[in-house]
Amino acid sequence: MGVLFGTDGIRGRANFYPVTPEMALLVGKAVGRHFATASSRRVVLGKDTRLSGYMLENAVTAGLLGAGMDVLEVGPMPTPAVARLVRSFAGCCGIMITASHNPAEDNGIKIFDADGFKLSEKESDAVEALIFDEKSGTFGVEPAKIGKARRIDDARGRYIEFAKNSIRDRSRAGMKMVLDCANGAAYSIAPAIFRELGAEVVEIGVSPDGYNINCGCGAICTQKMCATVRECGADCGIALDGDADRVIFCDAEGNVVDGDRIIGMVALDYKKRGKLARDAVVVTSMSNLGLHRAMREAGIDVIVTGVGDHLVIEAMREYHCNVGGEQAGHVIFMDYVTTGDGIITALHVLKLMCETGKTLRELSSFMTAFPQETVNIPVAEKRPLAEMAHLQKALASLKEELGARGRAVVRYSGTENKLRILVEAENETDAKKYAALVADAVKRDMEL
Repeated sequence: MGVLFGTDGIRGRANFYPVTPEMALLVGKAVGRHFATASSRRVVLGKDTRLSGYMLENAVTAGLLGAGMDVLEVGPMPTPAVARLVRSFAGCCGIMITASHNPAEDNGIKIFDADGFKLSEKESDAVEALIFDEKSGTFGVEPAKIGKARRIDDARGRYIEFAKNSIRDRSRAGMKMVLDCANGAAYSIAPAIFRELGAEVVEIGVSPDGYNINCGCGAICTQKMCATVRECGADCGIALDGDADRVIFCDAEGNVVDGDRIIGMVALDYKKRGKLARDAVVVTSMSNLGLHRAMREAGIDVIVTGVGDHLVIEAMREYHCNVGGEQAGHVIFMDYVTTGDGIITALHVLKLMCETGKTLRELSSFMTAFPQETVNIPVAEKRPLAEMAHLQKALASLKEELGARGRAVVRYSGTENKLRILVEAENETDAKKYAALVADAVKRDMEL
């Protein structure tokens, strides 16, 4: 992995390196050079609702045009919609300007290939090398080959029809839901999809102002969704994140239903109907041990990857699996999409509820979750974990004392300057105890 591209593209504080208009211009030029030999010269460009999106959109567009690419601007659009529209418009690639679940002051750039998949590490490294190429600043095509940019008015409608057509029984008449769009990219498109299917939709997080994306709402802050579900007597709640590639649910009682439970309930249904490819699911190291236990008892293999939905997708493609995702809400239905898609996931969960006649609480009760305790520690630098003596001693002690009854996952965030600690144990007391011990060890190593 290069210095610019983290676990999910380029990301950081807007208007500060590396998320500057100057860098965005170079990204546009580099992407244009990388895909210069492609049969198509169309690039689909979308963004979420952050104010800085205008600045970066114009800079990326300028770089692409100067590299001879034609830019199809779709405006505020979910990340998975951009991935889909690349294929719909026969583009050579897609670019999404977003920082996903991060606060409004951040922004970033995600890149998709012609098939709608996130760039592989090899391709990301190739683009990054072009960004830092000494010729990048002066690179440009002849005047007659400069590209054209145009707004695509029907992009929204194309994705709406694709999403609805991903489920056979399209009617959701009589179903009442709370839909939290995080004041993000799906603020307009998501309510339209569910309403067109006949559902009664109670909207929150649908008034973006450039500053309020993910602020007290959405998949990272579900309290408002849960409370609203209880207040209005809805069947369930659906909370998307800022670019709608992930989703968290709650049942009618306001209990949160995360990605692990969604993956598990879908896998069990697919296996029952003979649709689960290889009788396996793909998850990350952050998934709950309770999910592993429930899948094992159902005869379903669990393939584990590192953290990041791109790693899940790569494993799904390698092992030919059709269901996978992350506890945080990235769920991939590979039969339909090429990346995490909160709207598609929600549609298929609602379909499962309708077909089985079961509530979300009933469907999600297949597993007993191990208590998890998470700690996020801001760091100035990302020191190699193996060189942190106090941390390694704490991890060895935890492993010796808990054995198979618990575990710890310590990693650096790929999108923020934070060290993330997750401790899982059979009881909450142990989870909290060992999370505190590991966090204290990290702080001593970091001298915080």
